[in-house]
Amino acid sequence: MTYLNKPKVKICIVSSCGGHLTEVRALKPAYERYDHFYVINDVVTLPADMADRTYFIRHAERNWLVLVNFWEAWQILRKECPTIILSTGAGPVVPFAIVGKLLGIRSIFIETFARLLERSWSGAIMYRLADRFFYQWESLRPLYPKATYGGWLV
Repeated sequence: MTYLNKPKVKICIVSSCGGHLTEVRALKPAYERYDHFYVINDVVTLPADMADRTYFIRHAERNWLVLVNFWEAWQILRKECPTIILSTGAGPVVPFAIVGKLLGIRSIFIETFARLLERSWSGAIMYRLADRFFYQWESLRPLYPKATYGGWLV
């Protein structure tokens, strides 16, 4: 399949484990009717609906392993050919969004609920990269003036 002629929606859900994964799974009613798969940065016990749809990538903490994440993103995105990348953070979304831009894949980012008064590291980067950017607290409006307030996911 080429990226120029995509017939249907396929969603790549990229997340860190823990709270970020809980948040993005709160959106499951919106994405479950579409073909989708998950990418998470740690091996964890998965719910049944994620068992056969999840890629595990290296956990990078703003170190050289981010380069490994870029390679993993390239391999996964080329194999799966998603039309959208969806994330609530954290770090693993950045390599996926950058590689996705190169491949013509749109991205949607939702700033984490945990950020009430200041930007997250991934939010600051994704604000410039994402095709659609949402935040969950009205107090973030001055930091993300071109983004959309979407309310709480949790």
